[in-house]
Amino acid sequence: MKGKAKRSSTKLGLPTALLLCSFFFLAGFYGSTFLSRDVPSIRPKLRTLEVVEKENESGLPHGETGDASIQSIPFQVLSWRPRALYFPNFASAEQCQSIIATAKKRLKPSQLALRQGETVESTKGTRTSSGTFISASEDKTGILESIEHKIARATMLPQTHGEAFNVLRYEIGQKYDSHYDAFNPAEYGPQMSQRLASFLLYLSDVEEGGETMFPFENGIFLDSGYDYKKCIGLKVKPRRGDGLLFYSLFPNGTIDRTSLHGSCPVIKGEKWVATKWIRDQEQHED
Repeated sequence: MKGKAKRSSTKLGLPTALLLCSFFFLAGFYGSTFLSRDVPSIRPKLRTLEVVEKENESGLPHGETGDASIQSIPFQVLSWRPRALYFPNFASAEQCQSIIATAKKRLKPSQLALRQGETVESTKGTRTSSGTFISASEDKTGILESIEHKIARATMLPQTHGEAFNVLRYEIGQKYDSHYDAFNPAEYGPQMSQRLASFLLYLSDVEEGGETMFPFENGIFLDSGYDYKKCIGLKVKPRRGDGLLFYSLFPNGTIDRTSLHGSCPVIKGEKWVATKWIRDQEQHED
């Protein structure tokens, strides 16, 4: 019995092994071919990327005054009352330094637009900075023209609606009490055009103080007795190269009372800022 069992085991072992090997070989071959149909390959991805690149190269259809490519200008909404937006790294350090160097040669004490009944003496101390106006056409470096163009893109307000840059320097203790950039006809008389928005380009860092403040942000203190010399509310710290945009008018043309703003006193360091006031009508250089 033992011998028969042994011979039987030997005779069946070889054919069985060959059969099993053949089965697994065929199963593996055809199985891998069948399964590979569902496995994603790299080629479709490459073709997809090539299509995307071509689309980016061609860009979107645009008009004669539009841009041929997509560009982005990062910003942060700081407030909806007033509408205020912050633009980090709007200008380079070299651009800021060039503007300061140009303005330094022609600084004069800053002046105020007087309301009816006000005098230079009665408003003394309200605005203590020094500054100068520089138009883009005066700047031979082309820097102001480039920044002006970028401001127009950021605000979607035409370059031709902007006043010349008002470059200001605030030294220690200097400030600008809270005020409006728009001119209320009831206080200033009839206006040919109105300041719609303001763009502040900070040209320097300030170690301490010098913030741009909005004391009426979100309606706070709006209907209460507010001391216009106080530095309170939403405060924006100057940082070289960054920009601040806020709107003085609502879309219907009325003055936004929450757009009241001022410049806190500089405590340590020096503050340089280039302000671009944008009006609701085209401006012409004198």
